[in-house]
Amino acid sequence: MTEKLHPYVVFLPMEKKDKILSAIFGSKAGVDLLRFSLRQGIDKNIYQKDLVKKLNYSNKTIIENLKALTALGVLNESMEKNEKEGRIIWIKAYQLTILGRWFALLLAEQQELSETEKAEILESLFRTYVKQVKRLAEEIGINKKMLEETFREEMKSTQ
Repeated sequence: MTEKLHPYVVFLPMEKKDKILSAIFGSKAGVDLLRFSLRQGIDKNIYQKDLVKKLNYSNKTIIENLKALTALGVLNESMEKNEKEGRIIWIKAYQLTILGRWFALLLAEQQELSETEKAEILESLFRTYVKQVKRLAEEIGINKKMLEETFREEMKSTQ
């Protein structure tokens, strides 16, 4: 029996693994923040005011989650210059890092993603996976030619 699997692997920084998983999955707010990013588009900036407006959390909870996810490398923080009513104001903008995208996409349903997004995810995932396998093979002394041959065999097989 072949079970259909969710096609996803997430690579985590070893020293931050538990903290990242706890920050995202330890509270519903972290998960909802990532789902918000998916709904609006993972390439778009995330703004605190939009999160407060769309999600059912206090400003304090939103800020705490944004700070935690930024500190752990799930989000990048930047400042944007805006003009409002003739005044210049600076607002914080957040964007998913590569790690953050992986987590957001881990929560996504396949039908929520465009074919282009799926292709980009697969290529990024594959490239990262190959780099990690290559590094591990070098560390433990596995012949990379054997891995190349395994790859070629699997690419030829029709399953």
